[in-house]
Amino acid sequence: MKYSQPRAAQIQRRNKAATEKRTRGSGAVVARTGFGDLWRSWLCHHREMAVESLRRFFATPMASTLTALVIAIALALPAALQLGLLNFQRAVAGWDGQPQISMFLHKGAKEEAVRSYAEKLRENPAVAEVTYISPEAALAEFERGSGFGEVLAGLDANPLPAVLLLRPRDIQNSDKLRALVETLSAQALTDSVVLDLAWVQRLTQLTQLGQRLSAGLAVLLSLGVMLIVINTIRLHIENRREEIRVVKLVGGTNTFVRRPFLYSGLCYGLAGGLLAWLLLLTGVLLLSGPVAGLASSYDSNYTLAGPGLSDLLGLTAGAALLGLLGAWLAASRHIRAIEPC
Repeated sequence: MKYSQPRAAQIQRRNKAATEKRTRGSGAVVARTGFGDLWRSWLCHHREMAVESLRRFFATPMASTLTALVIAIALALPAALQLGLLNFQRAVAGWDGQPQISMFLHKGAKEEAVRSYAEKLRENPAVAEVTYISPEAALAEFERGSGFGEVLAGLDANPLPAVLLLRPRDIQNSDKLRALVETLSAQALTDSVVLDLAWVQRLTQLTQLGQRLSAGLAVLLSLGVMLIVINTIRLHIENRREEIRVVKLVGGTNTFVRRPFLYSGLCYGLAGGLLAWLLLLTGVLLLSGPVAGLASSYDSNYTLAGPGLSDLLGLTAGAALLGLLGAWLAASRHIRAIEPC
């Protein structure tokens, strides 16, 4: 069918106008696709991948629970050692057998001056408690403990001096204890000062050993958690190899493909951290009864301190970080090796 020349020119002008309108419309759409649209699209994809990862996590409850339980056991071991060390320090701090500084005073010291000096020592931040034992009280205690009451009763004068028993606030810092002993020895009322530093040093060394064992075990088992997550994510990638190839074939980048696997590692880490905290809590509940019974036999009201909210936050955050890092290592390596045919 042929058009007349004016009619053909009119159709040509109409088509040209429509083409220019579509071009302008396309340009307007591109102009409206700014940073806000890209940000909303990025957040939307993250939300979709997080929901999809949770769905896949709960779709296989047995496999997901076993993986999270292995992670929880690996995290609970160093956490239990650290919690036990904290309970040991609490028990030692409240033990009546902790080291004391025995401050023997001169025989000629007046009782008013001694009591005044004892009050001044109680205000010292390095001293937790001060007990004054008069010469008479010291002699009476010695008579009861030695069994030589009749012999001591025949003495013309009391040979024992007044004593100040000081309980240091920080019993694990031997340097501070030495400085406190030197300060006490320089006082005019002091005859001699006795402190069992060997016991304090043994306690300090035992505490440091426990802390280093806990830190070393935490590092080793953290590596174990990462290896568990890496192996689990690698299996997920192999199961979705064909899906990854299709996504890459239509233009999906490695970052785009890696995103759901990162959320999967995060889910495993969070579940493992929560289970580790529950394991610690269960262990403390099982041991709290026997420990309380043992403490009551020594006339003590000591109770085990269990994991608190800070422990829950620390375990879940640390496990989530380990899971995320392990997933990133596994996904970055294996996804890069998958290329569309």
